[in-house]
Amino acid sequence: MLSAQLNEAQRLVETGRLPAARIAVQDVLSRRPELAEVWLLLALTEQRLQDHEAMLVAARQAARLQPESVPAAQKLAEALLLCGFGEEARGLLRKLEARVQRDARALTAVAGLYANANAHLDRLRCAQQALGLAPTDLTLLASLAAAETACGAIASAEQHLDELLLQNPHDYGSHYRRGILRTQSAERNHVVEMTQLYAGLPADSPHGIPLCYALAKEHEDLGQYEQAYENLQRGASRRKRSLSYRVADDEAVMRTIAEVYDAERLAAAGKTGQQDATPVFITGLPRSGTTLVDRILSSHSSVASLGEINDLSHAISALALGTAQNRRTAPDRLELVRQTAQLDFTALGHEYLRRISGYPQRAPHLIDKTPWNFLYIGIIALALPQARIIHIRRDPMDSCFALYKTLFRSGSPYSYDLDDLARYYLAYDRLMQHWRRLLPGRLVEIQYEQLVHSQFSETTRLLECCGLGYEPRCLEFQRNTAPAATASAAQVREPMHARSVHHWKHYAAQLAPLARALSAGGLTVDSA
Repeated sequence: MLSAQLNEAQRLVETGRLPAARIAVQDVLSRRPELAEVWLLLALTEQRLQDHEAMLVAARQAARLQPESVPAAQKLAEALLLCGFGEEARGLLRKLEARVQRDARALTAVAGLYANANAHLDRLRCAQQALGLAPTDLTLLASLAAAETACGAIASAEQHLDELLLQNPHDYGSHYRRGILRTQSAERNHVVEMTQLYAGLPADSPHGIPLCYALAKEHEDLGQYEQAYENLQRGASRRKRSLSYRVADDEAVMRTIAEVYDAERLAAAGKTGQQDATPVFITGLPRSGTTLVDRILSSHSSVASLGEINDLSHAISALALGTAQNRRTAPDRLELVRQTAQLDFTALGHEYLRRISGYPQRAPHLIDKTPWNFLYIGIIALALPQARIIHIRRDPMDSCFALYKTLFRSGSPYSYDLDDLARYYLAYDRLMQHWRRLLPGRLVEIQYEQLVHSQFSETTRLLECCGLGYEPRCLEFQRNTAPAATASAAQVREPMHARSVHHWKHYAAQLAPLARALSAGGLTVDSA
């Protein structure tokens, strides 16, 4: 009987019927609370329901009941990271790493958790050791290449991806990951082999998506813009069809944010929150130059970067949704925005500071380089009135096209369709105008094109706005050895250049519908 109930609970989890799964698992636990595997199943259920605090309670109980269980320790580390207990999570990961020294798969899982903790050097160490234990395992080779990319070992990452693809040319994602590591040349590229590989795929194969993006990137590097766009459009169309996304939902969220965080509510900015100047938020759309500014600023001796983290959004959700005991169903996104208006912003500031204090980076100022924090600028102003907020702007067409030609692992679902892109960009632009109007002087705004054309003057202005003295090494950001785990991981190892300015004009004819949509929305678009 118990076995049948447990099997049914597992089936409910696997089929996505999560509220019913939660009830079923809790029913089993009410009679057999000593079963660690059931607590683990509950932790997984709560994780998928995005109730991270309840996940942590369940994971702690599983680890307590089976202290030698590697899966329980892994799930506990994951829950600790999601709940902002980074220091405890990293301590647990170090102990777990020591326990699984001879287990390549377990070491790879630990490496993935180190990546979630933004501990990329630890990730690299685990990935190297795992591959040493199982040198013929191509999954481990891919894991090592990803860690090397984040840590700036670009040549080694390419070598390992070459080795992987020589043995398994059907690892389609690795073709894309290899293509973006450097600028391809007429002498060294992979266009012929990828074209042949693509021709052998069924028309509806999802494997065609990364191949299309990889071909688009390499054709573009070779100056073959028509072939590049043909592949890009094909890949983006396929990617869009694979997603359930409505840009109208994001437009509604941004409208609601502006309605909730109106002049009356933002009048309290500076009078509430934690008076702590440690955080520096770098915001803007992805691919707008946020990583470049992060590298410049974190080259300063008083600044360290935490990278792209979710601590602010997780802290907001945890406080807005209340305790796990009172939460049976999550509100929709619009209702969640409205609930945030009732937050204790001082408590939120404290919770955010607690979370970032758990990272290993130590400096007077810590960068949170999470682009979509532009949604939370009103909340930041209320919760952390001394924090610096930097917003990166880029030419609208270059910004949209940079998004369009990037294959994201997750997030940015609006980026695979030109109409969605235009609508999202216009909604983002309206929200940023709202923040400028109601929070005058609160934003440090950097124009990407101005930065690349006037590096010294814009860098010194950025430092002054952040209350930092000038240091020459901020001009040599490419020497910054800190890991970078974004789509720009390889690019930021290069000196400043202007190759991306007005890059969209190579595709002016194909992007004409995007230009018309942005112009109709009131934005100035340069003529081709």
